[in-house]
Amino acid sequence: MIYPKTYETKTGFDKIRNTVTTYCVTKLAKQKLQDAAFSSDYDFVCIRLKQTGEMQNIMRFEDSFPECVYVDITDFLKKITVSGTYMLATELFDLYKAMHSAKDIVAWFKKCDEQKYPELKKITGQIIVFPAVLSKIEEIINKFGQIKDNASPELMRIRKAITNYQQQISKKIYAILKSAQNEGIVDDDAGISVRDGRMVIPVNIANKKKIKGFVHDESATGKTAYIEPVEIVELNNEIKTLEYEEQREIIKILVAAADFIRPYIDELLSVGDFIGEFDFIRAKAKFSLATDATLPIITNKPMMNLLRAKHPLLMQTLKKENKEVVPLNLKINSENHILLISGPNAGGKSVCLKTAGLLQYMLQCGFLVSASENSEFGIFNDIFIDIGDEQSIENDLSTYSSHLLNMKTMLRHATDKSLVLIDEFGTGTEPAIGGAIAEAVLTRFLQNHVFGIITTHYTNLKHFAANNKGISNGAMLFDTQKIQPLFKLETGIPGSSFAFEIARKTGLPENILSLAAEKIGDSHINIEKSLREIARDRRYWEEKRSKIKQTDKYLQEITEKYENELKKLKDERKTIIAKAKEEAATLLANTNKQIENTIRIIKENQAEKEKTSEARKQLNDFKQNTFTENQNSEADSIDKKIETLTKIRQKRSERKKQQPENKITENEIKTGSKVRIKGQSAIGEIIKISDKNVLISYGNIITSIKAESIEVVSENEYRQNLRLNKTIQPHTGFDMSAMKLNFKPSIDVRGMRAEEAISVIENFIDEAMMVGCSELKILHGKGNGILRTQIRNILKNVADIKYIGDEHPDFGGAGITVIKM
Repeated sequence: MIYPKTYETKTGFDKIRNTVTTYCVTKLAKQKLQDAAFSSDYDFVCIRLKQTGEMQNIMRFEDSFPECVYVDITDFLKKITVSGTYMLATELFDLYKAMHSAKDIVAWFKKCDEQKYPELKKITGQIIVFPAVLSKIEEIINKFGQIKDNASPELMRIRKAITNYQQQISKKIYAILKSAQNEGIVDDDAGISVRDGRMVIPVNIANKKKIKGFVHDESATGKTAYIEPVEIVELNNEIKTLEYEEQREIIKILVAAADFIRPYIDELLSVGDFIGEFDFIRAKAKFSLATDATLPIITNKPMMNLLRAKHPLLMQTLKKENKEVVPLNLKINSENHILLISGPNAGGKSVCLKTAGLLQYMLQCGFLVSASENSEFGIFNDIFIDIGDEQSIENDLSTYSSHLLNMKTMLRHATDKSLVLIDEFGTGTEPAIGGAIAEAVLTRFLQNHVFGIITTHYTNLKHFAANNKGISNGAMLFDTQKIQPLFKLETGIPGSSFAFEIARKTGLPENILSLAAEKIGDSHINIEKSLREIARDRRYWEEKRSKIKQTDKYLQEITEKYENELKKLKDERKTIIAKAKEEAATLLANTNKQIENTIRIIKENQAEKEKTSEARKQLNDFKQNTFTENQNSEADSIDKKIETLTKIRQKRSERKKQQPENKITENEIKTGSKVRIKGQSAIGEIIKISDKNVLISYGNIITSIKAESIEVVSENEYRQNLRLNKTIQPHTGFDMSAMKLNFKPSIDVRGMRAEEAISVIENFIDEAMMVGCSELKILHGKGNGILRTQIRNILKNVADIKYIGDEHPDFGGAGITVIKM
C-alpha cells in the first residue's frame, strides 16, 4: 500500500519518471515506464534492479555492444493480421531494422560468458528472429527504405518505361527552351522548373502566348508564367499513367510481403516487446549513469542502511550550479526501527526524509539508487508519508485536520513491514497538546514495531526517543561559529533548533531575544545549551580522531617506504657485487696473462727456478687477497648499517625496560602532580584538590573529576607526552634527498635532562647514518660533566662510531663532543 495517492509528487518520483521518459525512444518503452509501479515482491524487484545494473555496466564498459535501432513495430504488425492488408514501405523498413537489432543483440549475448549478464541473457534467450522474414524484406526494400526496382518483373518494366519517357521529355523540353532563348522569348539565364510533377519553362508574362502549351503556375509577382509545352504534354500524361501502375504494383508487392509475414506475427510481436523492454531498461540505465546510481545490497526484510545517499533531483540541480550534495548516512533496523530527526529550520530534515522515501520507492519500482553500493535496502509492504500542507476548502480540512487524517490511516494500516515518513510531527496546533498527541501516536508505532523516519522540533519527543528502546534520536548538525547548517545527519543524539542563534544572525534585536529567554525559562535554555555542547564536543573528538588516523597512516607509509628502501638497497648491492666480481675476474685474468708472459720471458732468459716459483706464489697471494677484500668490503657494507640500526633499536628498548618505574600511590596526589584519567592518554596537571574532586588543567581546558578516577604519572612520561603532542604532525610523504639537504651535523642538548638528551641524540645518530654524515658534534656544555659522561657512555656502544673526543679548545673544548663515524 502506498499512501497517499500523491506520494510520487510529494517525494519527486513523478519528475524522475518524466526525466527517464526523455531517454525512451519507443512508445512501448514509455508505456512500460508509466506502468512501472511499487512492488513488494522481493524476487521481482531483484530481477528488475539486476537488469538495469547489467545494462548500466554494458553502457559503461562494453564498446562492442551493437548499435541498435529502437523502433515501434507493434501497431503495424497488428494492422496486417487481416488478410489483404499491408504495411507501408517505411513500416516494412522499420520492421527490418527492429528484427536486425534484435538479431544483433541476441548474437552478442550468445558470445558473452554465462555469468556476466545473466538477467539480460534470460530475456534474449526467449527471442526468435526468423531469417526467412529478413530475407524476404531484403528482396523488397533497399538500404534506404525504398522499394527495389527488381522487387517484381512488372515493377522493373514500369520503372524502365518511366525512365525512357523522362529522357524523351528532357531532350524535347531543352530543345524548346534553347529555341525560345534564341528567339528572345525566354531569358538567357532561365532554366527548366517542375510544377505538379511536370517539367515547365519559365516565360515572361508578356510572351506566354508565343509558346503553345498549358500554364501550370505563375510567380508571386505575376511577371513569370510556367508553361508546359504542348509537345511534351502527351509524354507527361504517359508518365502519369505509368506512375499509377507503379503504385498498384507496389501495393501488390507489399500485400504479398504481408501475406508472407502474417504466419510469424505472434513471434514478431514478441520481438517488438523485446525491443521495447530493452529500450525501457536502457532508459533507466542512462538515468542511473546521469545520477551516479548503483545497485545496493537487497535484503528480504524491512530495513534501511543508507550510505552516502543523495537525492537525485537535488544532485542534478546543484550540479548545474557547480555545487555538491552533502551525502546522507541513515540506518533503521529491527533494533532501532524508528529514527527521530531534530535540528534547525532549513537544516535538511525534510530533505533527509524525502531522500529516504524517494530512494526506497525507486528501488521497489526497479530503479537503481543514488547511494553507495555498500548501502543495504530492505523490502517494505507499505509506505506512508505525511509531508506538506494538505488543507482543503472543498473537503473542509484544515492543516492540522489533514495531519490527523494521515495519522489515523497510518495507525489503522501500518504493520511491522511498513515504513512511515512524517515531517514536522505534531505541528499545526497548540504545542503542548500537539506534542502529547504526537507522543501517543509514536508510542503506538513503537508497540506495533512500525518502521519510521520522523522529523520534529518537540522536546518531549526527543526525551521519549532517548528513554525508549526501538527508537533513536538523530540531529542535523549546525556550525555554531558560522551560524549555518551543515546538512549532515548525526545519529544517536538529539538536535537543537538553534532558534536564538538563527534569530540573532537575522538581526532580531538583542533585547527581544533576552526577553524571550526569560519567558522560556532556564530549564529549556539549559537543555538547548547542553545539546549544543554535545554537538560541539562530538565534532571536536571527531576531528581529533581524524588527525590520529592521518598520523597512523603516515607512520604506516613511512614504515613501508623504509622497508622498500632497504629491499631496494639489497637488490642494488647484489647487482653491484655481481658486476664487481665480473670486472675483477676479467682484470685478474688479464693481469695473470701478462705475468705468465713475463715468467715465460724470464725462463727463456734462463732465470733461477726458485725466484720464478716465488714470483708465482706472490702473484697468487695478491690475486686471492684482492678478490676477498672486494667481496667483503662491498657485500657487507649495507648489512653492517642495517645490523647497527637494529642493535641501536634493541639497546634502546632494553635500556627502557631496565629503567625503574615510578611507582606512585594515590596518597601522593598533590597540587602540581601530573595525572591522567584512567584508560586515557591525555596528561594534565592538578591545580586544586577538594574533599572528593580535583581540578585538572589540560592546557587551556580545566575540568573537575573524582580523585579515584585518576592516576599519577612520572615527570619523564609527562615530558614525553608533551613533546609528542608538539612534534607529531601528519605528513604526506618521505624524501631522502630533502633529508640530506636539511640535516645539520651538530645538535644542542643543553638544558635537557639526561634521559631526554639521550633519546634526542639516538635519533640524531640514526639520521646521520641514513644520510651518510661522517663527522658530528654534540653541544652539551661543561658544567659538572655529568651529562657529557652519560652521553659518551651511550656513544661507546654504537658500533659505527670510531672516534669520540673533545672539540678543539679554541672552539669549545670539553663542552662539545666530536664524533667520527
